[in-house]
Amino acid sequence: MNIAFIGLGNMGLPMAKNLVKAGFTVTGFDLSAAALQALEAAGGKTADSAAQAADGAQVVVSMLPAAAHVKSLYLGSGQEGEGLLARLPAGTLVIDSSTISTSAAREVAQAAREKGVAMIDAPVSGGTTAAAAGTLTFMVGGAEQDLDQARPVLEKMGKNIFHAGGHGAGQTAKVCNNMLLGIIMSGTCEALQLGIAHGLDPKVLSEIMGKSSGASWVVNSYNPCPGTLETSPSARGYIGGFATDLMLKDLGLAMEAATDIRASVPLGGLARNLFALHSAAGNGKLDFGSIFRMFESAES
Repeated sequence: MNIAFIGLGNMGLPMAKNLVKAGFTVTGFDLSAAALQALEAAGGKTADSAAQAADGAQVVVSMLPAAAHVKSLYLGSGQEGEGLLARLPAGTLVIDSSTISTSAAREVAQAAREKGVAMIDAPVSGGTTAAAAGTLTFMVGGAEQDLDQARPVLEKMGKNIFHAGGHGAGQTAKVCNNMLLGIIMSGTCEALQLGIAHGLDPKVLSEIMGKSSGASWVVNSYNPCPGTLETSPSARGYIGGFATDLMLKDLGLAMEAATDIRASVPLGGLARNLFALHSAAGNGKLDFGSIFRMFESAES
């Protein structure tokens, strides 16, 4: 099977590498020359454009930063001409693993359907560690038969695959999950800094919390306090991982989803404000766990 992979960032590159490792022929495209070189070093092929990467592909996977990029890729724009959907033959399968709004996912899926192209929205959870290990969780929106067609590809990148519902349902599930993640990260940082200010060893405190009612994926697998977990971005100066600006984007999508149906999300709104302040202070490119610094006590 020939697979085109568009978007080789912190998440996309390890996902594409796992597809290469699984024996698929993967042709990638990204604006980063370093990312293209990394894919080639892993045994993949590269292209000079998304259209070139998709030429002859039975499956197209995209992992892009925002809805504007997804819509530009598939639908085109006035500046860039026609989108990829106009070039894909009927029967092609498109898997978009970007995190975008439900409405944008449905818009692109409808355009794909009109072209005879199968499309699912399949955003992921698990971070860069799970992307590298091939243990991501996929939250899928779309037709059941299209998901069945996608499973042999998704199973090489993820451990858990959930069918959330129709087109856009995967995106709704993702923003709900990431809103909760943003809330939990903020609360974890606040609690750890309180313990540190009182003289506790954060590693010991994390071990206690990790075996108690405060346990969470953040505490046990993505601890934001440097020195507590070697595999966490906090151990490497918050470089890599899931950027603060991406968490801020996802929290914005959650607020948009809440506004659409007038849902009450006070903690989600507070988390969004905290990450907005953290980003504005120059931390947008750092892993979102770097918000740990915001809660540092003046006494510590």
